[in-house]
Amino acid sequence: MGDRWHVEVDRDVCIGSGLCVSSAPGGFRLDGARQSHPVVAETDASEAVLAAAEGCPVEAIAIRLIGGEQVFPPDE
Repeated sequence: MGDRWHVEVDRDVCIGSGLCVSSAPGGFRLDGARQSHPVVAETDASEAVLAAAEGCPVEAIAIRLIGGEQVFPPDE
């Protein structure tokens, strides 16, 4: 994967399960309120970050190609 991604977490949806941190510890962190944040908003494409987004129980994580299309969740 040579793409660059913009990663966002919808804090209104995030329930702080921590699964994203377990799946991609270098990609996400929880703050004091147990809300997830990407460590950096723009990152190289990563299987771990994608797995974290796919595994989020409330689908609070969105990934988009920088300057491009939605990676996750897929456009319908």
